[in-house]
Amino acid sequence: MELIKSNVKLDAKGLACPMPIVKTRKAMKELENGQVIEVQATDKGSKADIKAWAESTGNQYLGTIENGEVLLHYLRKSSDENTIEKKFENVVTNDDLNEKLQNENIIVLDVREEAEYVFNHIPKAVSIPLGELENRLSELDKDNEIYIICRTGNRSDFAAQLLVSSGFTNVFNVVPGMTEWSGETVSIKG
Repeated sequence: MELIKSNVKLDAKGLACPMPIVKTRKAMKELENGQVIEVQATDKGSKADIKAWAESTGNQYLGTIENGEVLLHYLRKSSDENTIEKKFENVVTNDDLNEKLQNENIIVLDVREEAEYVFNHIPKAVSIPLGELENRLSELDKDNEIYIICRTGNRSDFAAQLLVSSGFTNVFNVVPGMTEWSGETVSIKG
C-alpha cells in the first residue's frame, strides 16, 4: 500500500547515520527538479538528520510517516541553484576539544540520539538529540562556548547552523566526532 505518491523510493532500512543521508544525497542528484523521493529508514535519528540535511541544501523536507518500524521520509528536490550544501565554518578537532575540557568552562552538546549517548559519551556532555534541539534551545546559555558533537560531524554541523541562526555566537562543530574520540568517556554498564 502506497501511503503518499513519490517519484522514487529509496531503501535505507538497516543503515545508521550517516548512511541514510549519503544515499539520499546521491539519489537526489538523479531526480528532476520538483520530484519527490520517499526514503525508507529504520534509524530513529534519521528523521532529524534528513530534515536538517534537506534544509541545509535548499531541498524541501515534506514530512515523515511512521509505518511500524519503518520511517518514511518525503523530500522534494528544489531547483539546482538552491541546492548548495552549507557547511558550518567554525570546526575544531577532537584533540582541540579534549584540550579545552582540561581547563575551560565550556558546554559540550551531544546531539546524537539518547541511546547513542547513554552507551558512550563525554563526561558532563549535555544530551539534546538533534530532533529536539529547536524546542530546547532555552536549556543552553548563549554566553558560553558550545562545542557540538555527534557520531561523525554531520548532525553536529546541522546543529551548529541552527544555533547560530538562533542567535548563538560561540559555537563550534567537533569533527570527526565520537567515532574517533579517544578522550575520557562515560557509559552505562550492561
